[in-house]
Amino acid sequence: MKKSLGPKTLAQPTPVWAIGAYDENDTPNAMIAAWGGICSSDPASLVVSLRPSRHTYAGILKHKAFTVSVCPEYLAAEADYLGMVSGKKEDKFTVTGLTPTPSDCVKAPYIEEFPLVIECELTGTYELGIHTLLMGAIKDVKCDDDKLVDGKFPDTEKILPLIFSPGTRSYHTVSKYVGQGFGMGKKYMKK
Repeated sequence: MKKSLGPKTLAQPTPVWAIGAYDENDTPNAMIAAWGGICSSDPASLVVSLRPSRHTYAGILKHKAFTVSVCPEYLAAEADYLGMVSGKKEDKFTVTGLTPTPSDCVKAPYIEEFPLVIECELTGTYELGIHTLLMGAIKDVKCDDDKLVDGKFPDTEKILPLIFSPGTRSYHTVSKYVGQGFGMGKKYMKK
């Protein structure tokens, strides 16, 4: 029997994404966001939801760009810190030792130590309650060479992306390979 939990943000899992942007003074900044995901295949696009009060938000609007650095398990403490303090008050890169790297295709920095990076041009916004959805056209995806499958695709088991459980406010990582998508379900298809 299932128990009703009410209308809450309990989707499982949510990503731990470091959203990179230059602030209004062109200083590199990054914050952690868990409300986000792919929103279109063509054009390749993603969406992230931020509160307009966040320091990163104004920089994204000014420069019309942001990056998503996918946090690996082994940098969980650094990522957690990025979500705990404001870039208005702290130089998060100096404190954590993480490296802001300028994107070569959008005006935003990404985190060099994070193995998977998505560079986005801001294409739209949509106000929704206390958050604003920021839509970004994916201009490039960068991945560490040693974290690729066949030199083409990010390998989840090598990246070990950190995920967040909103209800318990806890971090986790992905588990083992289960099976091939668009293949395992073929046994249920009519011949």
